[in-house]
This record gives sequence, structure tokens and C-alpha cells, in this order.
Amino acid sequence: MKQSALGRIIRIAVCVAILVAAVTVGFATGQFTLESFGKINVNFAAILKVIVMACAVFAVQMLLSLLLSLPKPENHRARSILSILSSLLKYVAFLVVLCWGLTILGVNVSTIVASVGILALIVGFSAESLISDVVTGAFMLFENQYNVGDIVEVDNFRGTVTSIGIRTTCITDPGDNVKIVNNSAMKNILNRSDKLSRSVSDIAVPYATDLAWLESEIPALMERIYETRTDVFKAPPRYLGVQSLADSSVVLRFVVNVDEKDIYSGARLLNRDLLLGFRSLGVECPFPQLDVHKD
Repeated sequence: MKQSALGRIIRIAVCVAILVAAVTVGFATGQFTLESFGKINVNFAAILKVIVMACAVFAVQMLLSLLLSLPKPENHRARSILSILSSLLKYVAFLVVLCWGLTILGVNVSTIVASVGILALIVGFSAESLISDVVTGAFMLFENQYNVGDIVEVDNFRGTVTSIGIRTTCITDPGDNVKIVNNSAMKNILNRSDKLSRSVSDIAVPYATDLAWLESEIPALMERIYETRTDVFKAPPRYLGVQSLADSSVVLRFVVNVDEKDIYSGARLLNRDLLLGFRSLGVECPFPQLDVHKD
């Protein structure tokens, strides 16, 4: 929390410094004149109007954000659009308060906007990364590269996209750790939600097992396992064959299609069900054995 507050203070200080420098240069070069600001009327009544107006605008913004948060669409694309709109509302509300507040104070906003060439130049250079974040975010939304609810991998960080804003994207991993990434830094993304994923299970059986007989029993076992796990498994598990010949066992490999969010839990469930299923067939999983020869 302290670091976050310090970061906000630094950003505000930088913005104020840029604004002061831009206005100073504007007056020095003749881009700004006192006539540009019209007849400024700063008194208690005007300040009170600005405060009331700001409260009203931000209240409307919060109400609209609340309304946008009420729908819980299953479609990831729809959730992404709602997240972007909620983020956009904050920026729009700030601009409305700024322009409307200056107008209440008697500042001729249209004249200032018409003569802010040098201000736009300075702010443009300082906000290069901001513009890059906004433009990149817009392209990602239009190209449907990822959406809220997708599981993605960025810079070896794997998690679920929980929100997409105008500038940043929030990704939350299974441990509830949140990684906030600037949209312009969302490169080389691995979107793991595009297709079904596969959970893998390797089960060992003794060398003494009649492998041909066991393989004939496996299809029925796969169907029984699937019938009890239709909430996680998207299809019956598949037997791929002998994976390896270990020291004390023959290792068999099985896979099952699941959603990416269930890839680890799917493997655990498949391990459990295969162990119990093999036991029901009279096949026990072996344990390492050591032969001792006494002279």
C-alpha cells in the first residue's frame, strides 16, 4: 500500500511539473496569452460550483461503473468490453470535470485548446508510453488476442486475466498474486484458453501384469471414469500406450481433455481414478524392489 501511494504521489508530481513547464514555455513563446484564459472568476461561489459539479460527475461515473459490473456474462469477449468501458469511464469523468471546472471559473477552454500546440508536443513526448499502452490495448481488443477470463502466460507468469483497462492488464495466478502489465508490454502472449488442454497421467504396473488383458479392459474403465467426471473431463480419457520401461514397472500413459483452468486438478483426479480402477481389476501399482544376494 505504501509503495502504491508513493507511486501515485510521484505520478502527480511529474504531471504537475510537466504542466508548469508547458505553461511557462507557452507564455514565453507567445502561444498562451492572458486573453486566452478569458475573465477568470475565482470566488467562493465558483469554487463551490466546481466541487458540486465534480461530485455529481464522479457519482455518475461510479453509478455507471456499478451498472457495468452487475452483468456477469460467460462470454470472455463481453467481459473484456465491460472491463474496458469501466476503465474508460474514469478517464472521461476526469476530462469532463477538468474542462467543465475551467469553464465555471471563466477560462475560455476552446481558445486554450486551439493554442495548445506546444503543450501537446511536450506532453506527447512525456506520455509516449501512455499513448503506446492505449493504442496497443485498442488493437488487442479489436484483434481479440485475449479476453477477461482467459488463462495466459506472459514472461513465465501464468494466470487468469481478471481485468483489461485502457493502460494496463491485470493477471491473477492460482495463488491470488496479481501481476499488472502495461498493455504495450503484453508481447509474445501464450493464450492457453484458445483450445482444450490435456491432463497427463503416468501409471506404473508390475512387469508380471498381463498387458494384453489389461489393455482390453482399459476402454471400459475409461468410460466408467468419464461418467463420474463429466464436470471436469470433456471426453473419456485416452490410453496412449507404454510410456517407458522403468526399473520395477511398466509405465502406461493416459491423457484427458480439460479446460485450461482444470489442467492440474484434472491430472490429480485422473491419477486417483486410475489407481482405484486398476485395483478393482486386481492390478496393484508396484513399489521399488531391491534384490539382495548373500554369498
